[in-house]
Order: sequence, then C-alpha cells, then structure tokens
Amino acid sequence: MFRLPLLIAIALVIAFGGGIWSTIAALNATTGFGAIKLGAWEAFPQAQTADADPYASSHRANAGKLLYASAEGLAFTASVDDTGQRLTGDCSYSIVGQTPAARFWTLFAAAPGAAPPSPDGDLPSALNSRTALYNTDGTFDIRIGKTATAGNWLAVPVGPFRLTLTLLDTPTAGSSGVIDLSMPSIRKIGCGNV
Repeated sequence: MFRLPLLIAIALVIAFGGGIWSTIAALNATTGFGAIKLGAWEAFPQAQTADADPYASSHRANAGKLLYASAEGLAFTASVDDTGQRLTGDCSYSIVGQTPAARFWTLFAAAPGAAPPSPDGDLPSALNSRTALYNTDGTFDIRIGKTATAGNWLAVPVGPFRLTLTLLDTPTAGSSGVIDLSMPSIRKIGCGNV
C-alpha cells in the first residue's frame, strides 16, 4: 500500500537532489567561457559585461559578487606557478615583474573559495600599488610564504591558495589587446623552511 508512494518519493528526492547538485557543481566548476591565460594568470574579461555567457552570469549571481565594468578594472587569478605546479602555503614564491598599466592595483592571497583577507589581520596578506616597494626600473619583487622576509612580503594561508591581482582603472580591461600584456612571473623559491 505504501510501497508505490515510497518509491515515487525516493525517485523525486534522487531527481531533485541530483539536479540541484549538478547545477551547483556546474556553477562552481568554471567562472564562464572566454578565459584569457597569461602565464599563470587567468582573467575573464567578458564575465562582467552584458555579453557574458549564461554560466558567467549564473556564477556571478550565485557568488553574490559585484564585478567591475569593463572600463573600471580586471581581476586576474593564479592558482599555479609558472611551471604549472599548484600554489601551496608550504612553499615560498617570488612574484617578479610589473603589472600592466593601471592607476591602482591590489594583490592578495587567500584559500580557494575563501573571502579576501581582513585588513585588521596581524600579518600582511595583501599589497597594493601604493604600499609596494619598487626597484629603480619600475619592477617589483614580492616574496610570498609563511616566513617573513624584508621588502615586499605576503603571508599565505596553510594549504593551497590563490593569488588575486586586480587592476583598477586600466585601459587593458576594455581593450582587445589583453593578450599582448605581460604579467609578473610567479616562481617557486623552495619548500619547507627555505
């Protein structure tokens, strides 16, 4: 007597649960199409425009993020170094070079999926174009790791992390010449207590 309704209920739970799970998995799998890779750095310039694909629009709505307009800025992320190895808090890295032309830039390290670091933290987990120290040729050398070093240094979380470099008020965000840009390199210095 209750066998048929029970089987129908189980089938509905599996169908709705599987559908919801697959939708969330698809949204979390990618930010959208049209990614631009420059070395280890990746950006989605179309994600915040009216021309964004449905996955990018859904990802933006699901994350609750307010993205920059194409002329306001562009966010690059890196989860790997220049050799393609995953960034991890057990190793030390060096970011060397300069950013593309921008009025202001920010750089922070955070665990994948985590919120940006809090400004009231004890350790420096973010830098920007006004606080970074530059070489005489306009380049910078930022050390990333768990051990403090002199100069530009970012503390990193334990485990895998992602770097986010945001260029604000940059002409590169609204141009099609983004592919010709050169981004700073991310090099592994060592792992362990090095």
